[in-house]
Order: sequence, then structure tokens, then C-alpha cells
Amino acid sequence: MTTFPYASLSDPARMATEYPVGDDFLSRYVGMSTDELRSIQEQRFAEVVRTAWATPFYQRLWGEHGLEPGDALGLEALDRLPVFDKSRVMADVAEHPPFGSLAIRTDRPAGPRILQTTSGTTGSPQPVLWGPWGREVQNALLGRVYQWVGVGDDDVLHSVYGHGLVNGGHYAREAVTRYTDALLLSAGTGIETSSERQVQVMAQFGATVLIGFADYFRRLADVAEAAGLIPGRNIPVRLIVGQLPAGSRDDLEARWPGAVAFDWYGVADTGIVSAEGPARDGHHVMSDATVLELLDPDTGLQVQAEALGDMVVTSLGKSDLAPLIRFNTHDLTSALAGRGAADLPFQRTSGMRGRSDQMVKLRGINVYPTAIGALLANAPGVEGATGEYVCRLERRNDGAEHLVVLVEVASPSPDVAAAIAAHLSSALGVKVGAETVGPGATAEATGLTVRQKPSRLLDVR
Repeated sequence: MTTFPYASLSDPARMATEYPVGDDFLSRYVGMSTDELRSIQEQRFAEVVRTAWATPFYQRLWGEHGLEPGDALGLEALDRLPVFDKSRVMADVAEHPPFGSLAIRTDRPAGPRILQTTSGTTGSPQPVLWGPWGREVQNALLGRVYQWVGVGDDDVLHSVYGHGLVNGGHYAREAVTRYTDALLLSAGTGIETSSERQVQVMAQFGATVLIGFADYFRRLADVAEAAGLIPGRNIPVRLIVGQLPAGSRDDLEARWPGAVAFDWYGVADTGIVSAEGPARDGHHVMSDATVLELLDPDTGLQVQAEALGDMVVTSLGKSDLAPLIRFNTHDLTSALAGRGAADLPFQRTSGMRGRSDQMVKLRGINVYPTAIGALLANAPGVEGATGEYVCRLERRNDGAEHLVVLVEVASPSPDVAAAIAAHLSSALGVKVGAETVGPGATAEATGLTVRQKPSRLLDVR
């Protein structure tokens, strides 16, 4: 009988037990004590550590910090282990081309692998390899979230995640088709399927759920209206599940009347880390698969309650290949107290709030361009705006650094720009400038129609 290594190593029966989905997820974890969850985490962490010691990347990284195989490394000793980020991974790739040594095992053959890359939004694309078990853990977790927020058997999911080398479209397809009974319409980005074609297809096949990035969903609403299709009527979307920039939810739901929008967070290296549940009372970290630390970007120490910190991820599910232990995403969030309405033992956060490596320091004040959108939502004069913007960092003749926010509005004017500048300056605690431009004018700078994640910062110093 022919065997299929990936299928056997992904072990569906074990997956259903260890990372339950749907009703099994809730019956397993609702009301569970944090002590019981901790026990589960410890068992899985021990397996990931064993794999790490068989990986040349960690043999070098941990050896540099005086660690040796056999050292007692439980979660209580997590802070003994070094934090690393993409720069260390990329340096390793350069030293050990073409894939680096993170996905090599010295104790056995690596086995079946899946190769993706990052989008390259913060530099050169990075190779990301997955083994069957780690890959399917992440697929199951994303499918879990889709079901949790209400994706059902009768739904038609329209996906705008990109395909090709990046993870997004493939990851969403695997999660939807393997861990839900919904019908997937995998359109991809505006480059893969034009926006005009996308809205026609959404109407033709009755799309009820949108999955992907909120920035592009706003554009699709505009394109639909231009084509004479009324969002919420001709395109009966009822759920939006994807990446929602802070402050974008109300505008997005207004553009898609009748739809309820849910946010989730993850990166290419880790897959999904956290997500909103039905109550939308913050992000629930998928703590059966992830240990999340929030560390101060400057000191590397754990932040105080409610303070923003870098999300440093230890993936408990990546135990077969390319383990991630204390990987700094440089995405920022803050902790939320309590278990939330779902009564899960999982850690909760406020969702992604910006990037520490894209922080702009203006006269001693930290400004995060990706968080400007939330402030613009309440700015005067932005009624009817597209929600699109880009920040331009420039250096004045006197040598001082200055930030100017270009904001798309229906009717650009100096008065509206001045009002927006005053609003942002007050909210940020430091003076910034603003310019108003017409709808679509920032698209080339942000790459909205061609990138998974629009760029929000232009450094022209």
C-alpha cells in the first residue's frame, strides 16, 4: 500500500485530540484552570526544546549563552534563553544558504517540508520552512478561530490573501478546507484577480465571509459601489475575519453593512498567535500552542501591566521542524487582565498596536506609524474618507526630524489638513504635520493594491 509521509506525520487523530476545533475546542478549554493549561504547555515545551537541541541554529545560539544539552529548561527558566529576531535568522541564512540551519535536524532526516517566504515588508524575504506537524497545528488553530467566530457550513469565504511564495493564501486555503465545511473562493490579491473581477465574483457566488486584510476590503467596497453593486445587498457579507488595523473596525463595518468584523494576529514564522472571539473583548492567545511574552523594546524586560511590549513568541506546536523559542516579532501589544467572556484560561491582549522597529522618535516621543489609523478615525474632516494614509518622515533645514501624515479625504483642503494635524499632535503629544490628498492618492506609496500589508512609513530623510 502506498504511504504518504506528510499525511502520516501530520497525524489527524492526534491533532484532533491535542488541538481541538469547533465544539471540542470549547468543551476542552472553557473553565479550565490556568494550572492545568500550564501543565499542557510544559509538556509541549519540553518536546520543542528537545527538537531545538537537535537544530544547529539553537546549538550555536544557546551555546553562545553558556547553555548545554541536558540543562533543565522548563517554562519557569524561559528568561534564561536568548531572544532572537529576523535579523539573526537572516544572518544564519547568509551563512548557511539557501535555507539556513533553523530547519535542519542533526538527529534524523528533516522529512517532508513546506517552503514559504515572508512578504519582505521589513526587508529581504526570509525563507520559512514548516514540517507536517507544525504546519497542521497552525492550520487547525486558524480553522478553530474561523469556526469560533461563526463560520458555518453554508458560508462562502472570499479570500484576498496572496499566493505565490508568501504564506497567506496557502495557509488560509489549508485551514478553511481542512478544518471547516465552508466553501472557499480563493481570489488572492488585486494583482492576482483584479478588484473589479473580485467584486463581480463575490456577487455571483454570494460571498458571505471575507478573510484577509481590512485595508483591501475597504477598497473592494468602493469598487463594488462603482460597479453598481451594493455591499450587504448584492454581496451578502455577514462576517469579516482578518487583520484589522487599530481603529478600522467601525469604518469597515459601515462599508459592509450587516457584517461583523473580527481581528486576528500572526506572522509568517509563527502562524496564528491570537484572535478575537465572539465577544470581541480583546485577543485570546492560542495558549495551548503559544507562550507569549511582552518585553520592553529598549530593556528587553517584561513590561508592566497594560504597557506596550514587543510580542516574543515561543511556539509549542512547532516541535518537528524549525522550532521557535523566544522569537521577537517586534510587533507591539499590551496585556488585558482577566479571562474574558469566553472563560478561557488563555492569555489576552489588545491586539497588534504597531511595530517597534518602525517606531519614529520625535523630540523624545515614540510614534508608531501603523497606529496612526486609529487616531485618524476620530479626526475632524475625515468623514467620507477612504481610511488610507501614509506617514512621511523628513528632515528639515535646521536638522530636526518632522513627520507629515498624508491622509486621503473626499475633499482635500488646507483647513482640513490643519485640523487633522492639530488632532494628531494633541493625541500624540508631539507636533506633526498633515496633508490631505484625494482618494487613491496614497496607493502607490503604500502599495495597497500589490502588497499583503500596506506600508505606512516613507523615510525621505
